[in-house]
Amino acid sequence: MNGWLAAGLLTASLIAAAAAAPKERGDWRSYGGDVGGMRYSPLKQIHRGNVTRLRRAWTYHTGDLPPDPREKPPFECTPLVVDGVLYLSTPSNRIVALDADTGSVRWSFDVQSPTAGRRLQAHRGVACWEGPGEDRRILFGTYDARLIALNAATGQPCPGFGKGGTVDLRVGFTEKWPRAAYGVTSPPAIYKNLVIVGSRLQESPGLGPSGDVRAFDILTGREVWRFHTVPHPGELGHDTWEGDSWKDRAGTNVWSIMSVDVERGMVYMPVGSAAYDFYGGDRKGQNLFSNCVVALDAATGKRVWHYQLVHHDIWDYDLPAQPTLVTVRRGGREIPAVVQATKMGFLFVFDRRTGEPVFPIEERPVPRSEVPGEATWPTQPFPLKPPPLVRQGPLTRADLSDVTPEAHHRALALFQQVSHHGGLYTPPGLNLTSWFTGTLGGCTWAGGAFDPTTGRYFVNVNEVGALGEMRPQAAGSPIAYRRQSQWGDYARLWDEKRWPIQKPPWGTLNAVDLSKGEIAWKVPLGVVEELQAKGVPKTGAPNLGGAIVTAGGLVFIGGSSDARFRAFDSRNGAELWETRLEASGHATPMTYRGKSGRQYVVIAAGGGNSFSETVADVLAAYALPE
Repeated sequence: MNGWLAAGLLTASLIAAAAAAPKERGDWRSYGGDVGGMRYSPLKQIHRGNVTRLRRAWTYHTGDLPPDPREKPPFECTPLVVDGVLYLSTPSNRIVALDADTGSVRWSFDVQSPTAGRRLQAHRGVACWEGPGEDRRILFGTYDARLIALNAATGQPCPGFGKGGTVDLRVGFTEKWPRAAYGVTSPPAIYKNLVIVGSRLQESPGLGPSGDVRAFDILTGREVWRFHTVPHPGELGHDTWEGDSWKDRAGTNVWSIMSVDVERGMVYMPVGSAAYDFYGGDRKGQNLFSNCVVALDAATGKRVWHYQLVHHDIWDYDLPAQPTLVTVRRGGREIPAVVQATKMGFLFVFDRRTGEPVFPIEERPVPRSEVPGEATWPTQPFPLKPPPLVRQGPLTRADLSDVTPEAHHRALALFQQVSHHGGLYTPPGLNLTSWFTGTLGGCTWAGGAFDPTTGRYFVNVNEVGALGEMRPQAAGSPIAYRRQSQWGDYARLWDEKRWPIQKPPWGTLNAVDLSKGEIAWKVPLGVVEELQAKGVPKTGAPNLGGAIVTAGGLVFIGGSSDARFRAFDSRNGAELWETRLEASGHATPMTYRGKSGRQYVVIAAGGGNSFSETVADVLAAYALPE
């Protein structure tokens, strides 16, 4: 080759690489940072040595505050940043594009009628598809089950997608159940020219719209494939539903976030529980594909493999978190793996190609239910590694909180009201029963973050049990038994101050070495200010919202119910930085490099949920001083 030509080609290649570098290294282009959900950023402008200098760079107010102060809608969005533009969804399901360096509004798209009452609830974000030329689209689902494609530059609907930019997801699904809950609250997955979407469904009663997952052509909105999460006659898994209990079965849906392995053309789905959550007498059997990690051929929707993590779920142990695609190094080889965090506090690790467990999993006997008509599955899977991230045994008197004499008195009073204290997989009984862990986890929808340079997985968990009793319902009711209590249907083992009744920690941040299957470190996450003022050591706090990890050696996380945003040293869990937020950051943060060259860290601070009194409408961005 001519030397000048070779040099010219090399120079052109370097220029092209330099131009592409900010895209590859500086943006946050998917909900989990990448389509595999690692939540890792190679940015290191902010690092262990200077993180204490972080300051608020800009603040955006969504305006989505409830008119009734008793309402507490959460702000759970993790934004995207693509080429200097930040895209977010708000609790009213409004989509907003901001300048990523200043927080100023570029455009806004509102899915709700301006004349109707505003509906506010959790919405976790949007997806971005990048086509040829300037064709870039923002795709998202709505509370009322519309799938919408917007022009990323203008915020206007893409006219060729469905009808005027919208696909009605209710068509063919809810005609028999016109009043049933059916919508989308998590960002869809993107694979080539397909947008893959799950749904949020009712959890009670047991019959209702299907939880099938569907893929649509991104350009036209045409349905390309559909996967039956409850297998139909003749399909694998149909025999795990007794009789006709599969028909019109609600739940068994993917309400959380899916992950994509582009190289292998596979999509990984965390499937939820079958409805009704706490009684399965009308759905006897193992109930595939509920509570399964399911791997599909992303182009066709055909099942490649599955693994059920809870058989015949009656605890609402649905898979809440995005599966994380990682590389595990074991025995001198690299294994492309998928990690699934669970409410039980287990981490399950599979070879993402085959579904084979990376660490052994044992089927162990578990307690049987005493509820008439119920037929609990006799065993449940227990991974031998990594160890559980939370306590799973029955609560004893010796475990009761002693952070203050008053707290101990409240804990003892609640403890003594319970007829039976059980551990993991203890079925709710006919009398008041407690069990660990509860519906709040363990792990929640936040999942974890993976550092590919160290092989560590960072995940926050709750230490909160559950309690309730199964009460018979009137003849003719859609459910024979319901989990209920004087504290509500989803009662938790905490007192009137929402302090868990067992000894701390009540929330922790964990680093797990996935090559060894061992916990590298564990630290409390969060404080209770009232106890802190009395000199009680850090207790940790209930939390919702996850972590990210950066090449600067930092783990950033909000999540805790104390309205703080923190940075931890990824090596040892030392807390390096903390700042107060307007309300708790019950969302997963993200980080990016702006057009200015500055690295920003952003978190939604909305509070809300069941354990944060304060509600706010803040998206907060932090950076080092210019």
